[in-house]
Amino acid sequence: MALLNVENLQVSYGLIKAIKGISFHVDEGEIVALIGTNGAGKTTAMHAVAKLLTPDSGKIEFAGTDVTKYPAHKIVRLGMSQVPEGRRIFQELKVRDNLLLGAFSRKDKAEFLGTLEEMYSLFPILKERENQIAGTLSGGEQQMLAVARAMMSHPKLLLLDEPSMGLSPLYVGQIFGMIKKINESGVTVFLVEQNAKQALSLADRAYVLETGNVILEGTGKELLNNENVRKAYLGEGE
Repeated sequence: MALLNVENLQVSYGLIKAIKGISFHVDEGEIVALIGTNGAGKTTAMHAVAKLLTPDSGKIEFAGTDVTKYPAHKIVRLGMSQVPEGRRIFQELKVRDNLLLGAFSRKDKAEFLGTLEEMYSLFPILKERENQIAGTLSGGEQQMLAVARAMMSHPKLLLLDEPSMGLSPLYVGQIFGMIKKINESGVTVFLVEQNAKQALSLADRAYVLETGNVILEGTGKELLNNENVRKAYLGEGE
């Protein structure tokens, strides 16, 4: 069953049409990736889904509800949470305070404190650093904090925008390992990622976006083995 269903989505910046009528879906329990080069429109598509941008046209359904005209904060309350590109943590606040702000939409204090302990279990380094100013963390630790903060809202669907950007290979492996664990815990994942090999290795299904259009879709394995994808996005072939 589709947890997220997007039909004929179009988004413009002034006269420039960045997304040209794309359709895709994310089924409950899946990891779905959207890959493409810089400028393909990946982040624009995600921002439209999260209602950080207003689409020109199209339809967005989440958990059976038409949310096309919903504001961003209402989307969060329905169970969709985003980890933005560049992390955007609250640099001057402590790690623990960043995490608690991720639970702003929840009223169940006892339960969200339980979620906090779950995040500390999933990301032990954040427990060690809970009283440290977030801006002093390494890039990889900040990315872990951004993911954990998004998880504090107890989402049904986690949106991840370029989670590997700017990270060392060691942290990239750790972050993708955490994404897999989060998915195995029952959270559906929609992933925008320029690191096509990592994304396709992790994803159940994926879509390839090029200049605002979906040009290919299939399972992660199918696209990893697709000759055109290998040449264009994995740096393989002639």
